Amino acid sequence: MANQETALFVWEGLDRNGSRTRGEISSRSEITARTELRRQGIRVVKIKKKPKPLFSGPRQKITPKHIAVFSRQLATMLSAGVPLVQAFDIVGRGHDNPAMQDLLMSIKADVEAGTTLADALSKHPVHFDELFCNLVRAGEQAGVLETLLHKVADYKEKTESLKGKIKKALAYPIAVVVVAVIVTSILLIFVVPTFEDLFKSFGADLPAFTQMVINLSRWLRDWWYVVFGSLGVAAAAFVKARQRSPAFNHLLDRLALGLPVVGAILRKAAVARFARTLSTMSAAGVPLVEALQSVAGATGNIIYGEAVMRMREDVSTGQQLQMSMRQANLFPNMVMQMVAIGEESGALDSMLSKVADFYEEEVDNAVDSLSSLLEPLIMVVLGVLIGGLVIAMYLPIFKLGSVV
Repeated sequence: MANQETALFVWEGLDRNGSRTRGEISSRSEITARTELRRQGIRVVKIKKKPKPLFSGPRQKITPKHIAVFSRQLATMLSAGVPLVQAFDIVGRGHDNPAMQDLLMSIKADVEAGTTLADALSKHPVHFDELFCNLVRAGEQAGVLETLLHKVADYKEKTESLKGKIKKALAYPIAVVVVAVIVTSILLIFVVPTFEDLFKSFGADLPAFTQMVINLSRWLRDWWYVVFGSLGVAAAAFVKARQRSPAFNHLLDRLALGLPVVGAILRKAAVARFARTLSTMSAAGVPLVEALQSVAGATGNIIYGEAVMRMREDVSTGQQLQMSMRQANLFPNMVMQMVAIGEESGALDSMLSKVADFYEEEVDNAVDSLSSLLEPLIMVVLGVLIGGLVIAMYLPIFKLGSVV
């Protein structure tokens, strides 16, 4: 089985004019590197694999944002008339992420060997999903690859923008809660014991609230390793279940949709992804039944994904899409009306694009509203937690002062 990983080779040789030249080339093996150089008119004198640096930093990961930028760059170059292989070479060598360079050089080698771009991309499913490959395949078959790549780039950019808004909505309250727990734990473990020693010298009964905080502090000091160990185990179990258990993910996504405020944002985001993905694939000429297969995995929520797969089965038997959407009972009435108009007028992609634009804006506005709503609420929670501990520690001092 051929190795899919590429390596960097350092070479020396003679060009067509007989002049000595040298350089570097990324390839899967020394043989393919020599073949590529020979194709470029270079007679190789010496070639060897470039050693990896002894002290190299952590290898950068390839993120969806990298793929979105690459899609736009490749589409722009093809529109400018740059040949596909040369475009990969320019984008790959100009990338500052070594992992992305290796990925693009690997795809370039496949394309040079005669593989279609869609097939070359499908060898890397972690970075290029089924939807991406299907759109590229449709573009290659119709002879409008650069046009489809622009649509792919638009889709990727809008999808990443939507993901960023969802993360923004969820990250802020989670971060504040984590900070509140850490600060409260520090106060209970390190600050409250100092006051406890002071209160012992008073020789009087403590207020009930103060005694409760001191008891909590003692318990946390005695069992801190159990508390934090349990939190660590729970976090690890959550991550494992999220990765491996479809039933757990199904339950989690269903509960998330039922959350106040956040649930509404997630529903709008799922509808926006559904509309944007189906619009892009419909505009590319992908048959509706085939398109719905890819759309199901792009909604970002298992509940919506399962509904789309049921819709696919209905559509494959001849039922209209808007009728199937009504049966799913997950889509707003406005969306179903727009789909109905699109189906009747033959402009489904245009109508879905308008739906996607509307709901992406709705998500943006909802995230801003949520942030405005949460800021005072979080300040109140922090004030109650920290202020409550401060009051508990000073109550005995106030009591002592009133007695004196």
